[in-house]
Amino acid sequence: MPSKTSALALFLAAGLASAQPAQNKAGPPLHAESSSSINVTTAADGEQTVEIRNVSYDVSGTAVPGRPRDERLLLRNTTRSKWFTGEMGVESTVTLEAWPLGQDLRQKPLYNLTVAGDDGHAVDNALFVVFRGLGESQWWSAYKLGSGQHLFDTYVPLVSFSISRETEETRYVGLEAPGDDNKDARLRQPNVVAVLTYASQDHVIREALLTCDDPEKATLLRSYADTTRTLSLLEDADQPTRTMKIRFSENYPSPPEPVEIRIPVRNDDLDLTHAQLPPQMHLNAWRR
Repeated sequence: MPSKTSALALFLAAGLASAQPAQNKAGPPLHAESSSSINVTTAADGEQTVEIRNVSYDVSGTAVPGRPRDERLLLRNTTRSKWFTGEMGVESTVTLEAWPLGQDLRQKPLYNLTVAGDDGHAVDNALFVVFRGLGESQWWSAYKLGSGQHLFDTYVPLVSFSISRETEETRYVGLEAPGDDNKDARLRQPNVVAVLTYASQDHVIREALLTCDDPEKATLLRSYADTTRTLSLLEDADQPTRTMKIRFSENYPSPPEPVEIRIPVRNDDLDLTHAQLPPQMHLNAWRR
C-alpha cells in the first residue's frame, strides 16, 4: 500500500494534469507554404505591367472577441496588386483567411474576407484594419478579427484607448467623411459633414452625424482635396476625463481656417449633449 505522502503526490499530479489548458495538448503537426510572387510584362509600346502577390502568416492571442476564450487563430493575409508604369494608381486587394490554430488549412476557413486595399493588419487581438486609400482619399476599414464582419470605416487614423485603468477595455473611434457617391442617400444630403463612430471590440456603441447649416461650408469640410481632417483624444492627467477633438483645416494655398469640435466621453459613450461646436454646426445621434 502506498504511503499517505505518495498518495498525496499522485493526487496533486493528476490535478495539475487535468488543469492544463486544452491548447497545450499535443496535436498533429501543421505545415503550410504559400508563395509570394512578382510578374512583370512589357507591351509593344513599352508600357510595363507589374503584378505582385505577397502572403504572410500570423497567430492571434487567446480571447479573440466572438471566439472560444482559449482559442488562437491562424491568420493568412494575402495582398495582390497590379499597376502600370505609364499610369497613376494601382489595383490592389487584401484577403484575410482565419482558422482555429491546429486545424488543417485544407479545410474551409472560418471566414474569407477580401476587400480593395493595399495593406491589412490585426489590431489588439480584436480587429483587422485594412488601408483602403487607393484613390485621392486615405481611409481605413475595421473588421472583427473573430468573424470578419465589417465594424466601421474611418477617414482618419483609428484612435483607441482603454476606458478602465484596472482592466483592458479598449474603445475605438473613427471619423467617416462620406463621398458624393455614398450608397446611403441620407449621407448625400448637402448639409452632411461627417459621421463619428465610437465602438468596442465587437460592436458599434454610438454613431453621431455632424452637419452644417451652410451647404457650401459642409461641402468644403467633407472635401478630400480641399480639407484635412484629424481626430485626437484629449485626456486630463489629474481626472479620468476624456474628450474627442475633431479638427478640420483647409489645405494650401487656402488659409487653414481651422474648425474644431470637442465631444466628451462619459459613461462609456459620446456625450453629445455637452459637445462644443462652432455656430451653424450640429452633432446628433444617428444610426445606419
